[in-house]
Amino acid sequence: MKNAQVVDAATRRWRAALFLFMLATGVSMASWVARTPAVRDALDVSTGSMGLVLFGLSIGSMAGVLVSGGLVRKHGGRLVITVGAALLVAGLLVIAGGAALEGSGGVFGGLALFGAGMGLAEVAFNIEGAAVERSVGRPVLPVLHGCFSLGTVVGALLGMGLTAARLPVGWHLAAVALAVAAAGFWTVRAVPAGTGREEPGAGGEGAGRTGGVRGHLAVWRDRRLVLIGLIVLAMAFAEGSANDWLPLLMVDGHGTGATAGSLTFMLFAVAMTTGRFTGGPLLVRYGPAAVVRASAVVAAVGVAVVVFSSSALLAGAAVVLWGLGASLGFPVTISAAGEGAKPGDASARVAAVSTAGYAAFLVGPPSLGFLADHVGLRNAMVVVLVLLGGAALITGALRRPGTQASEVSPAQSDLV
Repeated sequence: MKNAQVVDAATRRWRAALFLFMLATGVSMASWVARTPAVRDALDVSTGSMGLVLFGLSIGSMAGVLVSGGLVRKHGGRLVITVGAALLVAGLLVIAGGAALEGSGGVFGGLALFGAGMGLAEVAFNIEGAAVERSVGRPVLPVLHGCFSLGTVVGALLGMGLTAARLPVGWHLAAVALAVAAAGFWTVRAVPAGTGREEPGAGGEGAGRTGGVRGHLAVWRDRRLVLIGLIVLAMAFAEGSANDWLPLLMVDGHGTGATAGSLTFMLFAVAMTTGRFTGGPLLVRYGPAAVVRASAVVAAVGVAVVVFSSSALLAGAAVVLWGLGASLGFPVTISAAGEGAKPGDASARVAAVSTAGYAAFLVGPPSLGFLADHVGLRNAMVVVLVLLGGAALITGALRRPGTQASEVSPAQSDLV
């Protein structure tokens, strides 16, 4: 880690811009999630059919995620963030129109645009965040993801209030789109050009220098990176399942009202935010392997109570454990992915693990809707339990290469 240093004004704006837009992205995501019961009722579709609608988000997101790393290496992060922000705003406006017109196709299409924008922007943001870390000599990625979680808290509160006030979903999401547009405009102006861009044919044999699909796949030859990818898959799936289904899980699975469902999601978002902003000392003291292992267990306990408890109040309280347990998985695994990389390879490795994480976060959870049609939404969440248990068994991969468990952890050297 670099010694403490004075950060120039341009770098402070760069960092603040990343934080602001991740906050705005969290607000927009939570605004959608908090209103899913109202959208489902407006569209008059079953849980399984709602899963099909949600696949619009999954398809768009994966399209954005899969091309984002390559686009950043070719054009730099700022251009990719610009396009992503534009798609986010367009998607929210189309979702708003689809909900107002009660058209499933419009909501599906809007979610596809929204997902594409989010996939493009967030992979680029992880690469930008890693670059800021190197520039300022202090951790940025955990706080960056914490800003997303803070945004979900704000969005959940907003959604809960507007649900109680019976404001139409279309007007709500249109207003959020305007706010995201304003945040995106300021962010693009503050982010420097060229971050993450690589010159064609730049030397060496590192995976990060190999373009296209081959460059994306080459990094997965590293067994440690594969294990890290599996960990982020499980942890992101746990987070994404709550984001996609928690309000409906409480409404349909525990018989609460729509406002109570939104409140439960807000508790999850608060727990996620708390874990990401306060997890640093635990990482310093115990290291990422031990912390993520404990996190997976805590999240699993929370999910188990939500699934198996007959008390809606107890299930709502257990959501706090779910959120705290899932909070550090994504940022810690992304930080670990870049460790031990050859010069020029870090961006490709971060992009690869981000892709695995976003795939689980966005594509996996909607599939639970199809399973829920057969076993119920609560029982479908057992899949999350299984994945969390598997992740807890392989967290040793998060240790820096060549570092034993008893030695200084990556968190002690990189995250403080």
